[in-house]
Amino acid sequence: MASFQRPAGELARLVLALLFVNASVTGLRMAAPLQSLRQGHGEAAVGGLIALFALAQVFLALPAGRYCERSGLKRPLAMAVVVAMAACAMAAAWPVFPVLCVSALLTGGAGGVAVIAVQRHAPRVAGDPATLREAFAWLAIGLALSNVLGPLMAGLLIDGAGFRAAFVGLALLPLLAWLAVRGAVDPAAPPHEVPTSGRSVRDLWRHAGLRRLLLVTGLLSCCWDVHTFLVPVLGHERGVPASVIGSILGAFGIGAAAVRLLTPLVAAQLREWAVLLAAMAATALLFAVYPLVQTPLAMGLCSALLGLSLGSTQPMVMSLLHRLAPQHRYGEAVAMRVIVNNASSVGIPMLSGAAGSLVGAAGVFWAAGVMAAAGARLALPLKDH
Repeated sequence: MASFQRPAGELARLVLALLFVNASVTGLRMAAPLQSLRQGHGEAAVGGLIALFALAQVFLALPAGRYCERSGLKRPLAMAVVVAMAACAMAAAWPVFPVLCVSALLTGGAGGVAVIAVQRHAPRVAGDPATLREAFAWLAIGLALSNVLGPLMAGLLIDGAGFRAAFVGLALLPLLAWLAVRGAVDPAAPPHEVPTSGRSVRDLWRHAGLRRLLLVTGLLSCCWDVHTFLVPVLGHERGVPASVIGSILGAFGIGAAAVRLLTPLVAAQLREWAVLLAAMAATALLFAVYPLVQTPLAMGLCSALLGLSLGSTQPMVMSLLHRLAPQHRYGEAVAMRVIVNNASSVGIPMLSGAAGSLVGAAGVFWAAGVMAAAGARLALPLKDH
């Protein structure tokens, strides 16, 4: 964070807010399905429960983006904190499947609002493009750490004190987010940034560069979700133990976190379009090789390299998004990205499962690799923006 001077404290507040709210979401996303399985619910029901976390964000993202444009950072984040705390408290009070489904919807929606509010506010903390890329890299690191903190905390509390204690602990995390951001500077939007009525999201979609960027980020999100869903399937086909499958997926997370830790150090030398193009090309190559490697060690290496590739893209996407979107509609543009990513999280497991039953996990990997290679052509024209 050396390049940040006075804004360093503001950025730290944003990173901590995103870390603690999203840790509550990821912790509940692990604990609620595990509780449901132990109560005897089937895999289909649990899959539906997991999809609810993303489904809420698909429908809430655009209204949330417009609300953030009107209200700034603190009010939307306060609402997200209250909703996330209430949802986890409900799960603690009534840990039954219907209530867990409601908690999943509410917590997923709260997490989406927090992401939009924080990412919209980040350009007000950073100045030049290199500093903005660095800011988005630190926010991406916060998200990566939340994927460790939430499940780890939930798992320790479940083993030590049971599910109710875990849900109570997760309910306290959003409160830490509010304490972190309470002193943040939240200036009112200038008059020219106030949204006007009668706008349509189609107006943003007609912007050629923005549309191209959203298609690229959608393809990257699909590749991420394909890997997350298919590695357990491929491991099961080969008789790999569950603990080893978990380690392979963990290698992906380590790769994604590592590249995000490096990004702030070289942000000034990076060009967004070049990183996106290289990431899609590398992803296509790794998806081609992945089904051919047989040993868990080789699979773990491919997983780590794929984490490096896909993990490098989020700061670049957010930096380009800020440059391409109209200034007074940046919150809506962030919301559109959230919709694209979460639509993938809802649809890809179902599509991959159906396709995998026909052509196997290897066939789906190769199809996704072809998709990534074709999508790389979309990233090339972004160098002109």
